[in-house]
Amino acid sequence: MTCFLYDGTSEGLVSAIGQILDSGSDPGVATLAGREDTLFEEGLFLRTDPAAADVLFSRLRQRAPDAVHTIWYFMMAETGGLETSLLRYVVLALQHGDRINGHLTHDDVKAVVSAARKAARESHRMKGLLRFEQMRDGAWLARMEPDHNVIQPLARHFSRRLRDQRWFIVDLRRHSAASWDGRELSFGTLEQFSRPELSDEEQQVQAMWRTFFSTIAIPERRNPRLQKSNMPAKYWKYLTEKQGE
Repeated sequence: MTCFLYDGTSEGLVSAIGQILDSGSDPGVATLAGREDTLFEEGLFLRTDPAAADVLFSRLRQRAPDAVHTIWYFMMAETGGLETSLLRYVVLALQHGDRINGHLTHDDVKAVVSAARKAARESHRMKGLLRFEQMRDGAWLARMEPDHNVIQPLARHFSRRLRDQRWFIVDLRRHSAASWDGRELSFGTLEQFSRPELSDEEQQVQAMWRTFFSTIAIPERRNPRLQKSNMPAKYWKYLTEKQGE
């Protein structure tokens, strides 16, 4: 068995897989893991090579474009310990094309597809649960702490939906941020952006929305279980209508 190590980044992971396939090593017996820099760590370290990552993605786009989509969401899932499964998923995708996502009896395929689907579901859910608040400078701010690193698909979605507005989306769990200035989408860290205070109008609107939300509720038809299935409690922290519950 040949053990390979990479730097722990998404680009490094794809690059390492590309290099393993190009090296002639048998991916069926190879293992891949992030380097931990421990004293007794064993394995061949593969430096990140952006060109190798680009070549691999180019091959996959031609052979299995749906698999590329799966890999993209798999990266967002940030599921540790599945690097070897991803290596074998890529090998199978190159062999079988987009039919690979139907091979769920294969443990590695199932692991990769399952992780990707969880991230994709959260990305879709957050499109409806994200709340933008207007700041004093006129920009809009949305805060979130998702389980998966879904800021990129969300930012691209809202760059189309809110093209005429200036806004920020911040992931407080990962200290990352996305901003749209009306023309260009940018990504960075929280330290690169300052957060102004809520505008007076926004505070009034939020107060009215909470009043409206509580007023239209029919106690006899209250169904907490159904509500939490559509709007999980872990997201309530940044939902205007649920603050204070």
